[in-house]
Amino acid sequence: MTLSTAPATTGQLTLPEELVLMLLNEESGYFHQVPGWALNCAVAGAALAELSLLSRIDTDLESLVLLDDTETGDPALDPILEAIASERMQRNAQYWIERLAPQAETIIDVSLDRLVDLKILDHHEGDFWSLAPTVWRSEMFGGADESTAAEFVRTRISKVIFNNEIPDPRDIIIVCLINTCDVFRFMFPLDEESEERIELICRMDLIGRSIAEAVSHNLAGPLLRRSGLTKSIPKVPLRKLLFHRHLRDGNLPALFADLAATYGPVYQIRPPFRPPMHVVAGPETNHWAHRQGRMYLRARDYLQDFEKVYGASGILPALDGADHFRFRKAMASGYSRARLEGQLDDLYSNTREGLSEWSVGDTYNGTKMCRRLINAEVSPLMISVDSQDLIDDLTEYKTRALTTHVLKVLPKFMLHTPGMRRRRKGIAKLLERVQGVHTAAQRAGQPRDLADDLLSLHESDPQFLPESNLRFALTAPLIASVYLGDALSFAVYAMASQPDLYERIAAEADALFADGDPAPEDITREAIDVTHRFIMESMRVYPIVPMSVRKVMNACVVEDYELPEGAELFIAQSAAHYMADVFPEPTKFDIDRYLPDRNEHLSPGYAPFGLGTHTCLGNRWMELQLAVNLLMIAHYFTVEISPKNYKLKIDPFPSLSPRKLKFRIAEKRRDLPA
Repeated sequence: MTLSTAPATTGQLTLPEELVLMLLNEESGYFHQVPGWALNCAVAGAALAELSLLSRIDTDLESLVLLDDTETGDPALDPILEAIASERMQRNAQYWIERLAPQAETIIDVSLDRLVDLKILDHHEGDFWSLAPTVWRSEMFGGADESTAAEFVRTRISKVIFNNEIPDPRDIIIVCLINTCDVFRFMFPLDEESEERIELICRMDLIGRSIAEAVSHNLAGPLLRRSGLTKSIPKVPLRKLLFHRHLRDGNLPALFADLAATYGPVYQIRPPFRPPMHVVAGPETNHWAHRQGRMYLRARDYLQDFEKVYGASGILPALDGADHFRFRKAMASGYSRARLEGQLDDLYSNTREGLSEWSVGDTYNGTKMCRRLINAEVSPLMISVDSQDLIDDLTEYKTRALTTHVLKVLPKFMLHTPGMRRRRKGIAKLLERVQGVHTAAQRAGQPRDLADDLLSLHESDPQFLPESNLRFALTAPLIASVYLGDALSFAVYAMASQPDLYERIAAEADALFADGDPAPEDITREAIDVTHRFIMESMRVYPIVPMSVRKVMNACVVEDYELPEGAELFIAQSAAHYMADVFPEPTKFDIDRYLPDRNEHLSPGYAPFGLGTHTCLGNRWMELQLAVNLLMIAHYFTVEISPKNYKLKIDPFPSLSPRKLKFRIAEKRRDLPA
């Protein structure tokens, strides 16, 4: 078996890689849900079986024997081979499957990385995978069929099961592995005869039988032992919470980190007049939420009332599973860095138009100033209209809707005051403008924007994206501009309060714009090294969305604490940003954290864009737009904090934004081009 478009050195896929391919459910962008212990045993068994096929080990009914301890060169297999070689006593296959089961996640990660490198799988933001269009050519069985790699493996197995073809050892093992995971019924229509055939094939291989025994003997144990071994979730006294200094200054990430230092990675807050809040905080819980959250947590519950405000049902942030993955794939290009790179000239022009409103000597509300600047860029790029006259009303309405229906800190009638009813009319005005410029004649010859993507999806599948959802979908870019504007306001504050960094960013900007506007290929990591690391640190210290709210749909154990079904879970992903064991001296603004010799962000502790399936879809667009804005501000202006002794405080709801921050335009470093 060889890949027709892969390097000649690719060779044959390993059994762990074939298992991963067979378990992929492309509809959901993830894998068929397999109980953890069963999956771990199957993966460990696949690795042992591969070592057996490579003549490194042999097995019989009583023992597993090392034949050759020479390294295979496979990072998934060699640690297992080393462990077997270091064991003094001779053990059987079941022993090794059970011992190696905890290492299954590493084997899966290595297998996924290789399948992506071979262009067999595509990896998407949020840890989704789909089959790449790579062609797989088979020369086995005397044929020369071409298909995707997954289709090739699936066809092989179906011939063994349904055509009664004589299986080779690799086919026998794959059938045993898939049967152990109990997902054949999701792949093929099975009848009694085919099920008997599967059982017969599974009895042909010793490792396959050992895997099945390991699962059957141990599956019930871990599940039944959970409740007895889990610890009681600590409760944070309300008084300690209310008088905490970081609650007063609005720094929720630091608050959650301090509470985790006292109460552990899982704790409970019991506010009056509402259900208990279960909080998870720290790098380990981040890792769990990122990798396992999709199996246990649901997003839609806390957004249902918010959806109704816009007359919608099934908006992207509230979707889970296959629908969420499908929507992300459909919108991925609209939120991509490549889309923004193709519109850089417009971005420069729109930014300069926004900057032209700044006058030397004047003082501005920092949050409003940055939101309006970002909206002046985002609105024309994403929905091809000017919405500067509407952004303030839309922002106020969105903020009130989130505060009443998601955070539930205000009574619902507060969304229906005369002022809010007036601001709500801005939604209809915006939709009218968008629809007015998105006719076939109006869009002819225009670069594609996000509104085009949304309207095309609606036309192609009005059930999946109904007209009732367009009200929210087409205003979402302006909501995004609020978050991006707040991120910019924090970054400008950090720059203005640290003149040495301001000078270094200005130097990079002056070099980039020295010969005119830079092209996409000019904005390299090396060219904006200081600016890039500065933005990373700003997002660590001031994460705009410090937590995510989910409903526990399946009871689960996190860090030895059991989260009950139905619990309201607050994933404080940014708490790790303020933990000294993840980021030494966490309150210090230090852009050198991201130099190669430190790379403190390469851990689950760095999560400014969220975690798991709901990781921010536009994070790479956001990074580029933030960099361009910061560079252009530093290139054209000197901005100061007003007054100079201002001490930053944060408005924590519904997302983090600076409180009462003001900027003074101290100097125009050069004139803006006409």
